Amino acid sequence: MTIITRFRDRTEAGQLLASQLTAYANHPDVLVLGIPRGGVPVAFEVAEALNAPLDICLVRKLGVPGHPELAIGAISASGFEVLNENLLDWLRISGHTIAEVASLELQKLHRHDLIYRGDRTPLKIHDRIVILVDEGLATGAMMRAAIGEIAPHQPQRIIIAAPVAPPDTCQELRLEVDEVVCLVTPEQFEGIGLWYKDFERTTDDEVCELLNVATYRFYSSIG
Repeated sequence: MTIITRFRDRTEAGQLLASQLTAYANHPDVLVLGIPRGGVPVAFEVAEALNAPLDICLVRKLGVPGHPELAIGAISASGFEVLNENLLDWLRISGHTIAEVASLELQKLHRHDLIYRGDRTPLKIHDRIVILVDEGLATGAMMRAAIGEIAPHQPQRIIIAAPVAPPDTCQELRLEVDEVVCLVTPEQFEGIGLWYKDFERTTDDEVCELLNVATYRFYSSIG
């Protein structure tokens, strides 16, 4: 058994993740959803290995005004919010401020939907086995927002797949979905990027290219 210390890059992470999801290979109901930006290269490899279609699930972090790196939660494209109530209370952030931050991030989500999909219709989620993929999980807020985005569409199953995450985050998410697949669950987590040798920022152009390639390959393979 190979002991993983760090992933070479998102491509390797996605390939290794796919090796743990082989039960879903060539299954007609499977749909892989990547969380942009960094989750898409990982999801691309999963979709490729499983011979499944690839789409995106758009969510964004809600950052503290003036300190955007500090997350108070996350929001999905339909407006589903996940908030860190303890942090909000501690920072004394008002409901009005939260609404302003959420409105701004929603605008960005809608803009990115046009960039990534163009006139392409989102793939059907109802009654599908949905594998939600990200490059890693920290608090799980982004993934919870993704779950809140797709759950109303009544998928058959929801599976979360990520290369790395703290064990408590995985445990909490297992209560919300059908399955959680994670390759590395370090007690000393300290950040997703530390578990990659190459953690260069994924660009919008790269996301678009991967979605286009995945769409072409999948539909070419089924004739």
